[in-house]
Amino acid sequence: MADFTIRKVTHTSYEEALARIPELLKAEGFGAPTEIDVQATLKQKIGADFRKYKILGACNPQLAFQALTHEREIGTMLPCNVIVYEGDDGKAVVAAIDPMATVAAARPELRPIAEQVRERLARVVARVE
Repeated sequence: MADFTIRKVTHTSYEEALARIPELLKAEGFGAPTEIDVQATLKQKIGADFRKYKILGACNPQLAFQALTHEREIGTMLPCNVIVYEGDDGKAVVAAIDPMATVAAARPELRPIAEQVRERLARVVARVE
């Protein structure tokens, strides 16, 4: 288990978890303007078979603006990625980047913003059944 993520193994299928994530993100003030279908991309680009796996780029505009106002190049760490993939048992695994391990580690002065983002992303991950 990675120490830079907020992670949960769910009791639901990949499809159910993936369908639920956008509404949970929205409830916490995030949108997911980007989505990468890793399985399809790897198949198309290199012919590799891979499990169901999507990366959602979550963005809370207000918090992103605050962070960017303090540090323009913090955009290299935005958006906050949330992943959903199918575990070996067929259940969905949901994980989000922990901004305390990335943003706050790189720029301690952004810790208050990173804490807010972490709290919100942790609630999203926790609410996926």
